[in-house]
Amino acid sequence: MNAKTILIVDDEASVRLSLEKALSKVGFLTKSAVSGNEALHILEHKSVDLVLSDLKMPDGDGLELLREVKKSSPKTEVILLTGYGTIEKAVEAMKEGAYDFITKPFKKALILSTVERAIDHQNLASENRYLKAQLGKGKAYDTIIGRSQALNDVMSMVERVAPLTSTVLITGESGTGKELIARALHRKSHRVDHRFVPINCAAIPENLVESELFGHVKGSFTGAMRDKSGLFKVADGGTIFLDEIVSVPLNLQVKLLRAIEQKEILAVGSTGPEIVDVRIIAATNKNLGNEVDAGNFREDLYYRLNVVGIMIPPLKERVEDIPDLITHYINVYNVQLNKQVMGVDDNVLAFLMNYEWKGNVRELENSVERAMILCDADRLSISHFPHISSAKNSDKIWQGDLKASVRQFEHDTIIRTLEMSEHDKPKAAKILGLSLSSLYRKMTELGIDLKT
Repeated sequence: MNAKTILIVDDEASVRLSLEKALSKVGFLTKSAVSGNEALHILEHKSVDLVLSDLKMPDGDGLELLREVKKSSPKTEVILLTGYGTIEKAVEAMKEGAYDFITKPFKKALILSTVERAIDHQNLASENRYLKAQLGKGKAYDTIIGRSQALNDVMSMVERVAPLTSTVLITGESGTGKELIARALHRKSHRVDHRFVPINCAAIPENLVESELFGHVKGSFTGAMRDKSGLFKVADGGTIFLDEIVSVPLNLQVKLLRAIEQKEILAVGSTGPEIVDVRIIAATNKNLGNEVDAGNFREDLYYRLNVVGIMIPPLKERVEDIPDLITHYINVYNVQLNKQVMGVDDNVLAFLMNYEWKGNVRELENSVERAMILCDADRLSISHFPHISSAKNSDKIWQGDLKASVRQFEHDTIIRTLEMSEHDKPKAAKILGLSLSSLYRKMTELGIDLKT
């Protein structure tokens, strides 16, 4: 992680030098000022994490500096140094946002412990803001649901890759859950105690991508009123997830390549690179190889991202996960909508398993949420899915009990897969997530001619 920067403000040179030495020795970066005005000048050009200031200064007092710091940078902590005669003023400063005050003469050990507590408090506040933002997104922590062989293969790869530092490229259609897989990689990695920072590259205006990713310094462009840390720095020590990676402009891809290879980022307008320790996970619903051939994506960056590739299959290739997904989303929306829906009618389940989910899991979730809103009964029926039942395959609703519906569905799915694979049974078995012997057994059970 980057070292924290502390601004020391005191008109006594011996005090400044003593504090600089003590704080630098334990790993802090330090800046010094002899007055409040000089301190404010430094703060206009440099972000600091904590201000350690004398309460009495030649051009004012620390209380005025405190107010200015909190006005321009509320997250910056302030600790005041005070003589015994000004303790009342120090208490007043606490009410205005100072973290603590220390009376002179002070012991270095007390200074260090107070500074470390203030930094810990700052980190905790920052983490709480981050977690609240993530929880506000609601669906960010959804569990990966399913028992199909296709999904098991993906999760086996996650288990194998998560402990590594290698970059990962996740591919799959929109709505298949690429961010969920990225989060699973982070949770199962050694970086779990640090941040997971998701970025939708397609949602950032092209002229702001560089600043958002790598940060900028004050005055580097119109509107850059102060230094800003980029999201790579925010993710330092953790994982950064670059969704829709193909949207990153070509001229910035070389900087992204440098971040991967050299662990360095260069803020807009800065002359010196910063070291960051970030694991990069990228995702796309496009074929990056084709984008390289079309000249839309750098070949060297493609190979650096695709050290490990994880492909998430579309929902139509893991239909056996649909019942579990439906149950999961019914439980989720029972809580959110204050409902008590127990499940779905028998014929509805088979219908939903046979539906072509072009929007994948995201479409399925949205459909269940909409159905739950419409439902006033204890089970979802076909009438609660009007947007689906009116679709072109609505005539494929299987009537009868659940076993008969599922049997009919399996029969038609195997026939369709055999036709798609040109009757290559080993290939069909692989698509279906079955062993060859299991496919033969199913064909026999369902009365499908083995010569088909």
